[in-house]
Amino acid sequence: MIFKQLFDTKSSTYTYLISSGKGREALIIDPVIENVDEYINLLNGLDLRLVKVIDTHIHADHVTGAAKLKDITKCVTIMGNHTPTDAVEIKVKDDEFINLENLKIRAMYTPGHTSDSFSFLMDNYLFSGDTLLINGTGRTDFQNGNSKDAYNSIFNKLLKLPDETLLYPAHDYKGEKFSTIGKEKKYNPRLQVESVDQYIEIMNNLNLKKPISIEENISKNLKLGA
Repeated sequence: MIFKQLFDTKSSTYTYLISSGKGREALIIDPVIENVDEYINLLNGLDLRLVKVIDTHIHADHVTGAAKLKDITKCVTIMGNHTPTDAVEIKVKDDEFINLENLKIRAMYTPGHTSDSFSFLMDNYLFSGDTLLINGTGRTDFQNGNSKDAYNSIFNKLLKLPDETLLYPAHDYKGEKFSTIGKEKKYNPRLQVESVDQYIEIMNNLNLKKPISIEENISKNLKLGA
């Protein structure tokens, strides 16, 4: 299997490229528009054919490269079925599988950070978007975010996965590249709560600044960055 984790320094976004092997089909999760040329060069260098691009949700802090990648490679764009955009070609449901030449990726509806947030599970690789981060969780104060939904997505879905499941989020701001479900259960400070009310209290008092250009980014992302 080919697995590449790519990092956008401006938005601290992780993008993932996956393929079952050299010369085969490939999939990209959460592309950033400014880095599309880098993705294309990587695909060409590995002799890969990009067939699918997934966005875990409508991002607020960067513009997706999905539409640009589609223009260049004729790949199919995919999001969860709760997405507000009509520009995406395939909308997957909770527990639906995405096939990629010998690989199967399970879609998991994990709202809370946004109302359309999905996570994606491939074998023991969990691509959690902004739902579950390393030593943190996604904020819930815009884009129809909901702290109770986030709690349910994390505690009743993602943390039910085996402890050895590898966690690959859409962002990290401290240089961490991956974690495990077991590690997050034990050390993630946001997860050391005894009730949903306690979690909601934490999330309601984060007092975070909104991302720069949030309205412009969301507007562009509703068109997949076109």
